[in-house]
Amino acid sequence: MILATPTGSGKSLVASGAIYFALCRGRRAYYTAPIKALVSEKFFDLCDQFGAANVGLLTGDASVNADAPIVCATAEIVANIALRDGAGSDVGVLVADEFHYYGESDRGWAWQVPLIELPDPSPETAVDRQPQFLLMSATLGSMDFFVDDLTRRTGRTTVPVTGAQRPVPLQYRYAITPIHETIAELIDAGRAPVYVVHFTQQQAVERAQALLSVKICDKEEKAAIAEAIGDFRFQTGFGGTLSKLLRSGIGVHHAGMLPRYRRLVERLAQAGLLKVVAGTDTLGVGINVPIRTVLFAGLTKYDGHRVRRLRAREFHQIAGRAGRAGFDTVGYVVAQAPEHDVENARAVAKAGDDPKKLRKVVRRKAPEGFVSWGEKTFETLIDAPDEELKSHFRMTTAMLMEVLERPGDCFAALRHLLETNHEPRSRQLRHIKHTIALYRDLCETGIVTKLDRPAADGKHVELSIDLPENFALTNPLSAFAVAAFELLDTDSDTYALDVISILECTLDDPRPVLVAQRKQARDAAVAEMKADGIEYEERMERLEQITWPQPLAEEIGFAYETYRRGHPWLANTPPSPKSVLRYMRERSMTFTELISDLGLARSEGVVLRYLTDCYRALNSGLPMSAVTDEIEDITDELGDLIRDVDSSLIDEWEQLTAQM
Repeated sequence: MILATPTGSGKSLVASGAIYFALCRGRRAYYTAPIKALVSEKFFDLCDQFGAANVGLLTGDASVNADAPIVCATAEIVANIALRDGAGSDVGVLVADEFHYYGESDRGWAWQVPLIELPDPSPETAVDRQPQFLLMSATLGSMDFFVDDLTRRTGRTTVPVTGAQRPVPLQYRYAITPIHETIAELIDAGRAPVYVVHFTQQQAVERAQALLSVKICDKEEKAAIAEAIGDFRFQTGFGGTLSKLLRSGIGVHHAGMLPRYRRLVERLAQAGLLKVVAGTDTLGVGINVPIRTVLFAGLTKYDGHRVRRLRAREFHQIAGRAGRAGFDTVGYVVAQAPEHDVENARAVAKAGDDPKKLRKVVRRKAPEGFVSWGEKTFETLIDAPDEELKSHFRMTTAMLMEVLERPGDCFAALRHLLETNHEPRSRQLRHIKHTIALYRDLCETGIVTKLDRPAADGKHVELSIDLPENFALTNPLSAFAVAAFELLDTDSDTYALDVISILECTLDDPRPVLVAQRKQARDAAVAEMKADGIEYEERMERLEQITWPQPLAEEIGFAYETYRRGHPWLANTPPSPKSVLRYMRERSMTFTELISDLGLARSEGVVLRYLTDCYRALNSGLPMSAVTDEIEDITDELGDLIRDVDSSLIDEWEQLTAQM
């Protein structure tokens, strides 16, 4: 079944029904979503419906009651289960919320893989033993392809549910008043809670702080907020800022916040205590927060490559958060005009009907680099159909490892994955060639060994005995890291830190941290050069050469160039030397001290996620030959640090089970 419904309550009802149906038939149900915040929210929702003992959580960062009959998991977790176990997995029913993420270029593979690998392709398999899929989104676009594909793979009838009527209709308005006046007007008109959508975290926080000058709540409302907050612990850094904002009735919500801060904002908003929440489009991804009005601060966003106008699907996803079924009879969607248009409108209004004054009005131009949008853009987005979902399948070393670990003929499983995915044949051939290159890489590094003769279950390869059971190659550079560990001197006093540096060079860059480190290094260099009397031009030239700390950069670069000669497919994925965990270890820093030292109060969540990636790499990305007692101690201490910073999900689940 594919469900396309614009209301969160409708999706929740159908999802719960599918899960209940699975339990009645003794089958395990998985609920998957694109972001951990949505997964955790559904986790607590299902705990309320089915009991905490029957619901588990798997996000990669947290594992809670993982053997439960109902499991809430990120899309990547379920994709890895499908790769590792195929049709032999325990997934009886898969509820895939926000399925439009299938069309995301970097994450779409995780939504496609379960559709390919979970059904049993064997003609002997009874239809009622095939897994069932509930794919949910209000913005799927045309579903014909998925209807045909699922029916062919499972033999089950696939039912598209379309044309659902919104129980809460939306009204649209384009505002040409200054944004703080627009917000005040909405509150005075009884159209709060207002979610003010920005497309950078900095803009969201700055907007919230600017609203402190606007009277949002009265004394009684502030007292209710203070009572609801209770003894919640706000850490130094962004915690102090958030506490002040919340007590004024203003929330902030973006991915750079610590999860427990985001959940507090969601809890206060759900209780109707926050009249304004300034945030990014994170609340456009299914988070169940009551919003009466969605106010777009702009209609463009930076997508990692360029600033562009919003796509129809992006706009509809965010706008669809307006209006609460059962509470509101109408939802409101407002687009705020650009600042230069607002000023021009005010100047024209001030001139009135006087032709002479109108001619003298000096219209303000858009800032340089501004991607033009206006009221016509807004009107076009309202009526535009959602774009067709396109396949973004890919093959990585981690995915290949999961399939090679599958019991039985893993090569047959790999062929099935590569030849029956949703890609056109020309791209399938490219994926096949790339996979062969990755496989040769694993063989050459000794991670995978070919068997002289197939095992009894038909398996043709085995993993190196030097690897732990939970070893994970998380990115294309992981095999390079395994080879690079052999270049380190185990007797060196810095061996453990050098291992960390190699692991860090394979991880995604935490940009806010690196930018802060570079600024810190350049500020120190400028002070030193001024003291030495170096002229301005030379100072500027030298500053261009200063970047964030990069331990072992030369050694890693040389090793990579040597390794790449035999592995040319890695040419587009060079290592990225950096020092975040090592930076902390060398200075004996706590999490709070790192945030304070680098001024990262707005990016605590980014730092926590990066340290979690470091923990996973240390815990499951090292061959046994590279592990020492010191590395084990560092791993344990890092795990404790992460839990101390934010253990909100596990703590809440423990409270739920304690109440049973």
